[in-house]
Formats: sequence, structure tokens, C-alpha cells
Amino acid sequence: MKIGILGAGRIAAILAETMNKMSEVECYGVASRDLEKAKAFMKDHGFHHAFGSYEDMLADKEVELVYIATPHSHHYQHIKMCLDAGKHVLCEKSFTVNEKQAAEVFRIAKEKNLLLTEAIWTRYMPSRKMIDDLLAENVVGNVKKMTANLNYPLLEKERIVKPELAGGALLDVGIYPLNFAYMHFGDQVKEMYSAAQMTSAGVDGENGMILLYEDGRMAVLNSGIHGKSDSQGVFYGSKGYMIVENINNPEAIKIYDTESNMIREIKVPDQISGYEYEIAETISCIEKGKLECPSMPHTETLKMMRVMDELRASWGMKYPEKIESL
Repeated sequence: MKIGILGAGRIAAILAETMNKMSEVECYGVASRDLEKAKAFMKDHGFHHAFGSYEDMLADKEVELVYIATPHSHHYQHIKMCLDAGKHVLCEKSFTVNEKQAAEVFRIAKEKNLLLTEAIWTRYMPSRKMIDDLLAENVVGNVKKMTANLNYPLLEKERIVKPELAGGALLDVGIYPLNFAYMHFGDQVKEMYSAAQMTSAGVDGENGMILLYEDGRMAVLNSGIHGKSDSQGVFYGSKGYMIVENINNPEAIKIYDTESNMIREIKVPDQISGYEYEIAETISCIEKGKLECPSMPHTETLKMMRVMDELRASWGMKYPEKIESL
């Protein structure tokens, strides 16, 4: 399938190197607002075409699927551009700035009979089922609590610190602990508590979230942009605990007994980068005429956007109206 990448930044580069190793993908084109940047990207990553505007790439009838790799403040606008041009879309997380934007682009996609899905890679990875299977096997007994964290030093990144780019920890890194909890503990959350430390620019620099489930389980989550954390997801059971190393791209699953002796370690399958799973599923679904991917259906994206809307509202954290509006 001929894929075009909209945006030529760091994520686009990793994606391009992944696509070059996938037989089902043709690295067709890359678009940037800077033609010279697009040309350099094309040369460096083996693409066939470079475009100096997003509109030019979308006007090319050969492009079948577009991967949106721009700041999430612009996702709503760019998704609409792609759909209006008749292109299927795989869009980086966070999918949009808020739930109402996500609902609107899903409506447009269905109206135009185009596939649109969120590229949150952990939802598509085989590690997701591996973790669920181990929990179902009760390898650490009855699990009533889990923790998950993701923190990176990101203060030098403009898209992270600026409100006009929908900055802050939540939409960029906090989305991973939240998805981790909803993937493995489900969505029957009866209460949610949270707190955030805001930066001088008015975005969340550090946050903590507690989810209380109807069946008595609890998820304790945090994310931040000031320092590096261990990025672990931990399930605490009556027979021990299970650690998922790196919830952002699971590397191994380690099982410990109640004396903290590691009794089992499960490696995840070898991969290109981890991005191949979302790309492969998207292509497969398009070929089958589906409008959404089973690993991240529209209802799940809307649910996650709704949770983040509620969190931001509780913190009094608002972005400029021009990026929050339809």
C-alpha cells in the first residue's frame, strides 16, 4: 500500500525506517511545510516523492494511506484535510485535542467510507495479549492493584511546553499509563481522582491519577515531563507481582513471588521498532473494507479523549480556543 507521511519530524523518521522493512508498504511520499526538509527526508529514508505542502501530497491520487506525524494540536485540522482528499488515515496519539474533535472526524470518516484510526502503538502490540493472558492465568494470584508511570525530561521540546501546541505531560505521555490501565483493567471506573503541578506556561508538568474500579480494584498512574522514570507497569497480586518493563514499548514481563524472587521472565517477540503492528493492522483493515481497527476501535479513542478532557477540566487546564474548537 502506498503510504504518505504528513510531517517530517522524529516520529516520522522512525516510522519511515520501519516501513522500509515491511513488504506490504510502499514508502511513497513525505510532506513538510519546508520542501528542502521533505527532500532531505525523502533521500535519507528511501521515499519516492517529496512535497513542500501537505495539500500537494494529498492531491496526489497515488497516496492511499496517510500517517499523520504532526503535533497533536494540529491533528484535527490535518485529519479533516486527509479525509476531504479521500485518504485513509492513521493518526499519531493523542488523536485530537479533545473528545468533540475526535467524534467529528470519526463522523466524517464514516460518511466518506474511509478508515480512520489512532496510532497508539501499545494497543496493537502482541505484548498486550501476552499481559492479558498472564493475568487471566492468575500467575500472581488475585490482583487488586496496578501502577503505571511514564516520565521523560522533555522541557526542551516546544510541542511539550506550549499551550498553543496542546502541550503538557497528559496528552503526550500520560496517555500511555491511562491506556495501559484501560487495556488491562477495563473501563468500569466508578471514581477518578487526580492532581497536577502546572508549569509557568499553564500546562501540566507532573500529574498523578487514581482510578477506582467497581469491582474493588485500583490503578495508580503518573506522568511527567521533568525527569526519567522507570516506565514500569506493575500488577500486585496475592501470590506475588508482575512487572511490565517499559509500558511505552514493552520489552519483558517479569513475574515475582511474595519473597521478591523472580520466578519467570517472558520476552516479547522481536520487532522492527514496534510501529509495524499498527501499520500492518491498518493496511489489513483497509484491504478488508473496514472503517476502524479492532485493536483501537473508535469507541476506545473517544473514551480516552473523554477521560483526558475530564482530567484537564478538574485541573483547570485549558488550551487556546483555536485548537480546542471544531
